Amino acid sequence: MAEIKVPELAESITEGTIFQWLKKPGDFVQKGEPLAELETDKVNVELMSEESGIITQLLFNEGDTVRVGDTIAIVSEGAEAAAPQAVEPAPQPEAAEPVQPAAAQSAPASVEEGEAKSVQRPIASPAARKLAREKGIDLTQVTPVDPLGRIRKQDVEAYASQPVPTIQPAPAVEAVKPSQPSAAMDPEKPVERMRMSRRRQTIAKRLVEVQHTAAMLTTFNEIDMTAVMNLRKRRKDAFYQEHDVRLGFMSFFTKAVVAALKKYPLLNAEIQGDDIIVKKYYDIGVAVSTEEGLVVPVVRDADKKNFAEIEREILHLATKARENKLSLKDLQGGTFTITNGGVFGSLMSTPILNGPQVGILGMHKIQLRPVAIDEERMENRPMMYVALSYDHRIIDGKEAVGFLVKVKELLEDPEQLLLES
Repeated sequence: MAEIKVPELAESITEGTIFQWLKKPGDFVQKGEPLAELETDKVNVELMSEESGIITQLLFNEGDTVRVGDTIAIVSEGAEAAAPQAVEPAPQPEAAEPVQPAAAQSAPASVEEGEAKSVQRPIASPAARKLAREKGIDLTQVTPVDPLGRIRKQDVEAYASQPVPTIQPAPAVEAVKPSQPSAAMDPEKPVERMRMSRRRQTIAKRLVEVQHTAAMLTTFNEIDMTAVMNLRKRRKDAFYQEHDVRLGFMSFFTKAVVAALKKYPLLNAEIQGDDIIVKKYYDIGVAVSTEEGLVVPVVRDADKKNFAEIEREILHLATKARENKLSLKDLQGGTFTITNGGVFGSLMSTPILNGPQVGILGMHKIQLRPVAIDEERMENRPMMYVALSYDHRIIDGKEAVGFLVKVKELLEDPEQLLLES
């Protein structure tokens, strides 16, 4: 018998939640084949079997929390795995409740049966599995568009939109059923109780921690986006033809932020105990909204990249985020963050710090507003409100306002960015 343990994941991750078992007791598993999907604070990872053999026990249920080093499954190996004989489940440990499907209790599975089940199991992305589970869809009934046979979320959505003659299982949502009627729980006003995902729990916990541990303050300004928009309009076609990526606003803001950080270095720092760690490199986090919540992948060495390289990297990271393919390395070590609520129509907001960073810039919707050109003239200009949230423990208002004014000046005269880069 071989014990399958939770491996070392990353320096900052010590535990996770069993999101989904990919195998059952009696199934045959190859060495290096995914055994379970683990949801961590930052990304979902697949736990691989370290041995080939038949699964005799799963020691945790879906939704259970496991730590690095925990034994999560027992797999027969060697001669035991090769022999076509019934699998006797190992004794259940007192500390964990094993997952025992009814079929495994009534009739032990043979090697041939386990291999057949393994072959029949569809290959699907974590997002597709999650959606199928929520909608009660059997993935074996879903036809993938991918020529390699991998089922993606879009395939599940397409299947769900078709009329299905058979009754599908109900979504995995627990209805709130109070033990006795009350004014707060009117049976004519139904509610749903849904378990918060581990990532959402972590997001909630960290946002509250930041507000409790940092002296957070926000300052605002507005930027006339006329010059940037005119420059993009003139250069966008040639830029795309040369670099095969579109010239967006994020490269302008990233370049402006890096230049402002060089002038106001405390905004590129963090607090460790009684020390201030000022970072001499510029790894800029770019917030991306996904179905699982907000993630902040990092553009490394943004000061050394040109506009095309920044746009290409942001597009690459955003695509990975939405396909749930970000690695832990993609998310670690940012020195400053940019978030763009404007893509959702936000006109103004106060972004929350992405600890342990001490600064975050919030972009917002570009909107035409009347602007005084001089004492006699008014013009409609494309204006954007920007917000800088910062940790007042090490950053004074003068520095914060100066940083934001520097960003404003560079974006209103974008040719300066070439000199600042």
